[in-house]
Amino acid sequence: MTGPRGAAAREAATADHTRAGFFGELAPPRRPALLVVDLVNAYLDPLSPLYAGDEDIVDRVAGLAETTRSAGLPVVFTYVGYRSDGRDGGLFYRKVPALELFAEGADPRHGEPPEPLRPRPEDITLTKQYPSAFFGTALASTLHALGSDGAVVTGTSTSGCVRATAVDALCHGLSPVVVTDAVGDRDPGAHQANLFDLGAKYAELLTTREATEWLEGLR
Repeated sequence: MTGPRGAAAREAATADHTRAGFFGELAPPRRPALLVVDLVNAYLDPLSPLYAGDEDIVDRVAGLAETTRSAGLPVVFTYVGYRSDGRDGGLFYRKVPALELFAEGADPRHGEPPEPLRPRPEDITLTKQYPSAFFGTALASTLHALGSDGAVVTGTSTSGCVRATAVDALCHGLSPVVVTDAVGDRDPGAHQANLFDLGAKYAELLTTREATEWLEGLR
């Protein structure tokens, strides 16, 4: 919902949740890692079945990655990949048949990042099979070993893997920050609703500009 009526509805929902005890504040992490969640061509190519129209976030995420590296902090890129029969994807693979795009034997270009988001040698990359970047991977132990105390979450999609990753970051004791204009979703309604819920219960929300200024201050 947009316009004055939408703004009024959001204000009312925020006030209601605040009275109920939501919207507490988490202290900003001092050594966060930037997580770029599944921002690959499958979601950016208009010819892909998973196209979500998120091209506008690519340059923002790339800029955040540069700022994070300049601050001496980790940048992590996550990708999705399955064996040819999808059996390593379990129930998630069955529930979302479109994940066949990331199986062995499919067009590999679907799972590749756009040029501005190619990992650097110092970056961390991981392949996952489920929504959260933490589930079934070594991400939590890796970040803790690097001294990270938080996760700045970007990528796709807001209602899926971004949300799952932010929630799991919180559960692993890593303070989550979701960058509201550096995450995307094929459904604007789902995007806005999930950002609201994340901000109320699981994460702090910043814009790209706010996140960039904050990360620059951590150098």
